[in-house]
This record gives sequence, C-alpha cells and structure tokens, in this order.
Amino acid sequence: MEQYEPDRLTPPQAAAMRRSLRNGRAAMTRRSLLRASAGGALTLGGLGALSACGIPAAGKTEGGTSAEDHSAKEKTVSFSNWTEYMDVDEAGKHHPTLDTFTERTGIKVKYTEDINDNNEFFGKIKPQLAAGQETGRDLVVLTDWLAARLIRLGWVQKLDPSNLPHAYANLSGQFRSPDWDPGRAYSYPWQGISTVIAYNKKALDGVEVKSVSDLLDNPKLKGRVGFLTEMRDSIGMTLLDMGKDPGKFTDDDYAAAIARLQKGVDSGQIRRFTGNDYTSDITSGDFAACIAWAGDVVQLKADSPDIDFLIPDSGYLTSSDNMLIPNKARHKTNAERLIDYYYEPRPAAELAAYINYVCPVDGVKDELAKIDEDAANNPLIIPDKAMQAKSHAFRSLSAEEETAYEAQFAKLTGA
Repeated sequence: MEQYEPDRLTPPQAAAMRRSLRNGRAAMTRRSLLRASAGGALTLGGLGALSACGIPAAGKTEGGTSAEDHSAKEKTVSFSNWTEYMDVDEAGKHHPTLDTFTERTGIKVKYTEDINDNNEFFGKIKPQLAAGQETGRDLVVLTDWLAARLIRLGWVQKLDPSNLPHAYANLSGQFRSPDWDPGRAYSYPWQGISTVIAYNKKALDGVEVKSVSDLLDNPKLKGRVGFLTEMRDSIGMTLLDMGKDPGKFTDDDYAAAIARLQKGVDSGQIRRFTGNDYTSDITSGDFAACIAWAGDVVQLKADSPDIDFLIPDSGYLTSSDNMLIPNKARHKTNAERLIDYYYEPRPAAELAAYINYVCPVDGVKDELAKIDEDAANNPLIIPDKAMQAKSHAFRSLSAEEETAYEAQFAKLTGA
C-alpha cells in the first residue's frame, strides 16, 4: 500500500489557520450553520467475523434503489459536505487528504460545501429522491436524525462490506450500532459531536459547576446560563441530569424535561437559547456556563485560558454526522472507497487534527500524536474508555414524535 504523506501543517500552523478562518469568516464552523436541527480484500476473517462484531452481513436488510455503477469507467466521486468540515492547506485552496486519495486511487473528488442546514438540504434533494432520480451526489454527510429519516424512507443504498475493510475494522465501538442503523449497514460516521458543559473560569468567580442542575438551580448563576436551540442536545442533557436515559425516554419524561427548562426560563436563570453564537457569550463572560459542543470548546480553549469544560457525572450526549450514498448514485464503489479511506488511521488523524471533532476511528491516537500531541491527548477528540462509557445517544423519533417534540421545544425557546 502506498504511503500516506500529505502536506502536513505543524500544530502551530494548524491552530493559527483555524483562528484565522474563524475570525475571517465570522466563526462559520460546522455547527454555526446548523439551524434545524479503497477497495481491497475483506479482513477480519470475512463476513462471519463482521457479524460477530455486530456488523450484519450484506443482504440481511433491504437497501435503497441502486443504479448502474459507473465507478470502473468514471474515476470520479461527488462529495457534498458541511462548511469548514475538511482539512485545508495554508493557502486555503486544497484539501490534503482528498488530494492524497486521488493520487493513490486515480479517483477525482468533486468536493462541494453545499450543506448549510439539515432541513434545507433535505428539501433540496427530496424531489429527486422521491421521484427515483439521481441527486448528482455520490456521498453526503448528514446528522444522525436526518440520516435515520433517509434510511427509513429507503432513499439511501446499502453499503458493500467488501469495499470497506478499514471501516469495519476501525469503527469505534461508541458509534458502532445506533438504533436507527444497527450495525452500520447504510452509514458511517464522518465525525462525532459531543455535547458537554462549557464554562468561563473568570465569569464563574469561584462558583462551582458540576451538573446541569447547577446551571438550572444555583442562584449565583441567574441570567448567566445558556442552553442550545438544538432540541436533542438541550433536552438530552436535561434528561440525563434527571436520571433518565435519552435512548429510552417516554412522553412523560420528555414533558418533565420541558417543564424543568421552562422553570429556568420563567425564573430568568437561563439567559437565552443559542446556536453556535454561544461561543461569543462564553468568551465574553455573558455566559458563566452553558451547554456546548465539544468541537467548539477545543478551539475556544486554544484561544482563551479562561474557557474549559466538564462532563457531568450523569453523562453527556453524543451524536454523529454520517456519510451516506443516495439512491441512484452513479459511483457507489468510488464513494465506498472514499468512506473506507477515512477509516485508515493516517487520513483520519489528519482530519481530526484540523477540525477537532470526535474522531470515530479506533487506533488513530498514535498517528494524531505525530501531528498534534495535545489533540491526541484531548478526550474531546479521542475519548478514552471512561469517557466513552459516559456517552449517551438520543433515541430515534417517529415522524409523529418529531413533530410533537419539536413543537413543544419551539414554544419553550420562543422560536
């Protein structure tokens, strides 16, 4: 196998570039825009070993509608992703990991940052998918709840294990079998997204924060607490604090979590619900503490010694953005080879060093340490076993639940 030798940035260069991009583009990170919201021989002893790992062999579930695969004749793949969700070189014009993939395989990647919002993008591709037509995309990255919807509708293709040896071998156990895609028959995580508590040490001024209850009940924090406008994150963290499992909650549990947060709104304890703009609130000290996304906290910590995070004893929420192949994609095999490539430790490490989200690839720590030792030792990027054990996922919702729950949450936040 060819050696993976990208044009690496040094850790200081990478950190400086991330700061420059955030300042120059008004912090347009992966989450700032979210409003809704290879080939090769099969390893591990074949399909039997995959099933033993919790990965079902091909053919056990129904897939979406395939098209004639033009991968052998057309050495290209069209990849749609979110803004600021790929490594870039110093000039900001090339993506080193994608360039290396093309050099190795001869497959050119048409990379487009055209996903700004899950619902918005769904509206863009829904007419073609519903009509059984090509979307013009071979690979898309969608957040878990929308990925679940597309799988439920039968609008994505089942993956071929023979094209994904690294992915099947190296997928972290934390992401291996979500309830909406057991065994990852249709999707693979691009990155994980951890929801934690961020705080500003200077703004806290000695006030102790260890839990969501502290955020909601400590009078010394009144008017200086933030929650997120993403329902699953704010409700999920609240459910955990109440001793409920976000993966198994009932309607009554959900109503109780809404009531808990409503009390915080009515009393003025919660300053406001925010999207990614909480980053300016926590940095300025307008928020003493807030519910936050780990990828942002990593970068905020690099810029300010006052910013830090904590994982409550009750646990934290993890979601994922996922790679899927839409129905009628022309280059399915090429797309699977690209998925598999990002499950090799070196490309995965290069990506993790740049974007700082949770890496879903096992065995990447040593490679990441060669690029950025601090990142390799950061549990927000490479969770250790103890942190993984405290991770919880928000369960899949039926269409009826999604409508009802989002309406209740919108009323709470004033959306």
